[in-house]
Amino acid sequence: MKKFLLSFTLFVLMVSPGFALEVDPAIPAYKKVSGVSGTISSVGSDTMNNMMALWCEGFTKVYPNVKCQIEGKGSSTAPPALIAGTSNIGPMSRKMKGKEVKKFESAFGYKPIRIRTAMDALAVFLHKDNPVECMSIKQVDAVFSKTRKCGGNEDIVVWGQLGLKGKLRYKPISIYGRNSASGTYGYFKKKATCKGDYKDSVKEQPGSSAVVQGITNDLYAIGYSGIGYKTSGVKAIALSKKGKPCADPTVESIEKGTYPLARFLQFYVNQKPGEKLEPLVYEFIQFALSKEGQEVVIKDGYIPLNKKQVDDVLKQLN
Repeated sequence: MKKFLLSFTLFVLMVSPGFALEVDPAIPAYKKVSGVSGTISSVGSDTMNNMMALWCEGFTKVYPNVKCQIEGKGSSTAPPALIAGTSNIGPMSRKMKGKEVKKFESAFGYKPIRIRTAMDALAVFLHKDNPVECMSIKQVDAVFSKTRKCGGNEDIVVWGQLGLKGKLRYKPISIYGRNSASGTYGYFKKKATCKGDYKDSVKEQPGSSAVVQGITNDLYAIGYSGIGYKTSGVKAIALSKKGKPCADPTVESIEKGTYPLARFLQFYVNQKPGEKLEPLVYEFIQFALSKEGQEVVIKDGYIPLNKKQVDDVLKQLN
């Protein structure tokens, strides 16, 4: 990840308060081929659910005989569906765990293929009217986790412990998160709580949009999800780690490696070594990594790959 971040080159126009992105102009437009039909069956990440729907919408315009079935209940549902053959694409907002790869390998005798599709900044969201602008990972851990493995000195339960004054000072922090089926849940647990245990008071939600909606309606709330779910009702705060300055979840900070919660979004496919993927799945991957597909990434609020990363991914399929 660190190596990637250091080499991550984007064609970016930074604007305030957010940023605009352009697809790397070296990435070619998608070219239609003959003989593509069937059903794209996608089971996996909630974070990637909307992006999968947008990719399918564009893909079926090119191939009207193709249908899409999309289910986004969490990244942990992707490996079992691929193994059972009930899906041909498994979107995940985290890498497969070792035990998931082993189960796949036990079933087929080889490992699944990982297709990186985009970059995401996992954001810590507050209500838009909350004055807090920055938190350290230690503070985030002390809010969300009961074990404080990141090194926090005390359990953080009220907003005054994060510097708020006045009537907000003694207000309890209302915590929103994802359920355990979510890759976002697992990634946040690893990176923001140092693999600690979540507090029992975390209000687990079935989807990222539900997390954001909960925070929108609760002035005293905090929660996490992919930056692509940001709305006008919440704000994504800056984060710091190991005493370094706070960094906002922007393209610039992700490129520099200063934002501590950046990740790949990917999907997994079943490709037997020495054999080509079925045309339907192969062309869907080509579409997702084309100019049109990476425009979808931007439209959905995430960060596109550059030409080199696209080429590296496609080499796996040739």
